[in-house]
Amino acid sequence: MSKNKEFIATLTSKGQVTIPAEVRKQLGLAPQDKVVFRLVEDNKVELEPLAMTLEDAYGSVPPIRRPEDFKALKEIAQQEREQSWFRQNAPSS
Repeated sequence: MSKNKEFIATLTSKGQVTIPAEVRKQLGLAPQDKVVFRLVEDNKVELEPLAMTLEDAYGSVPPIRRPEDFKALKEIAQQEREQSWFRQNAPSS
């Protein structure tokens, strides 16, 4: 088992933090990718990429117009994927 690595980042006044390059590389993150923050016990947070591929979105959004605006379709599909993830992973009351 490998030793855990730790990284320190500073929270900005807007509540933002930069994910260190080594962490982005390990998670395969690129600009505009979505990530999931999961609160776990003992005030810990897990971070993982929100998986979204064009294959996941294929056929989920009907064409708005021809030719399709693929950038807009991808954004709509990502929003729907996020909503689906939250419905599936929402804590039960």
